[in-house]
Amino acid sequence: MRGFRYHSPPLLVFASSVWQMQKGMSLRRLMHKSRTLCFLVPIMNTEDQERVQLEILREDIQMPAFLETKELASINLWMNSALSRSSTHYDPHHNVLCIVAGCKQVVLWPSSASPSLYPMPIYGEASNHSSVALENPDFSLYPRAECSIKYSQKVILHAGDALFIPEGWFHQVDSSDLTIAVNFWWRSNIMSGMLEHMDGYYLRRILRRLTDKEMNHILQKASSSGMEKQKMHTHKLLSNGEADHNHRDLVQACEQNDLQEKGQQQRVSLHVLEPYALQVLHELVSLVHDRVNLIDQSQLVESTSANDSAVNMKGQYDKTATTNLFVLEDDPVAKILWTLDPYTIQNVLLAMAHNFPRTLEALILHLLSPVGAEVLTRKFDEMDQQITEENRNKFYEVFYGAFDDQFAAMDAILNGKESFALKAFHNVLDKYLGVTFDVRKLSTG
Repeated sequence: MRGFRYHSPPLLVFASSVWQMQKGMSLRRLMHKSRTLCFLVPIMNTEDQERVQLEILREDIQMPAFLETKELASINLWMNSALSRSSTHYDPHHNVLCIVAGCKQVVLWPSSASPSLYPMPIYGEASNHSSVALENPDFSLYPRAECSIKYSQKVILHAGDALFIPEGWFHQVDSSDLTIAVNFWWRSNIMSGMLEHMDGYYLRRILRRLTDKEMNHILQKASSSGMEKQKMHTHKLLSNGEADHNHRDLVQACEQNDLQEKGQQQRVSLHVLEPYALQVLHELVSLVHDRVNLIDQSQLVESTSANDSAVNMKGQYDKTATTNLFVLEDDPVAKILWTLDPYTIQNVLLAMAHNFPRTLEALILHLLSPVGAEVLTRKFDEMDQQITEENRNKFYEVFYGAFDDQFAAMDAILNGKESFALKAFHNVLDKYLGVTFDVRKLSTG
């Protein structure tokens, strides 16, 4: 974005005789007597006519031709008698800033950059201002502010220049020691056409869109090379012969579990798994056993009571779970699921449902974090798009059939997914509205 220059006719013409007659003093004397270094005087304001103090100048201002079809909200005169800097803020109108005398530097940020500027709470008097002092930011308090520079654009304006600042764009203005400017504000077409009775609906739509965007952002913060790293890890294990050892361990565990009577028919699903899928299955089973840390390991594979399993697992899980429930990189289960393609996750979960139903139950009911639930349902969506309806129905029949209480499994996944969305919603309120609250209290209250 660059300032553009009006060469002819002059941008603004002051009628000095009228000015002197109305004010009885020169412009320099007026600025000298001002209690502030920089001040604003309305020339025209359709929203608050009582604020207008210099309406007499309205006829002396030649308005840019492209504004003649716009519905102006206000015209303002800006003056300062010493170096000054505005706070970083946005305006609820489109704006053309025109320089009459002096020089201004304007730094701009698009509205999408507002999270890095920490806007003030929406319910406060300065809701359109940034909380961060950008000349000396405290990154320990405002870590996102480190990204603000890469989003910014800087413009230097001199007399005769004009700059268009779109509605909602944050900007900070530095003025030289004697600057006069006039700006024009007008409503955007979107705001002009927005019906008041639809405000609540649009608010919900906007918050939902921002929440979805934030959920994607949380997941995409994980390394994009995660799948390749996982596969490289698997290949390394294969080359060391560790996968074969893991395969034997899984078969032995299968022979000891509560489905032993089904014999070879069930164990076939392990033998047909590809090495990568087999390694993933082994890691998931190991995570459940290691993380839960049951005193009696047999309870994990022999318990047929959903209630007893829930009590035993819950008590141990509360003591051993140390992951961040909403960060993909900190959650080993979610990170493994994130790396899987739809075909692999289908085979891994089917093999687990056939051979380790109690382990699958423990994984879903007690180790699946909110970010893990979000990842799992996204993988289900990908899988649903790539398989036939018949195969889809068979998969879910086997998957949920492994649980003593199928509805408990569905609730665990959906509740986790909603908790993840709630965390993303909290982030949206913090980033865009400056509102914070305790997610845990809200989700339990």
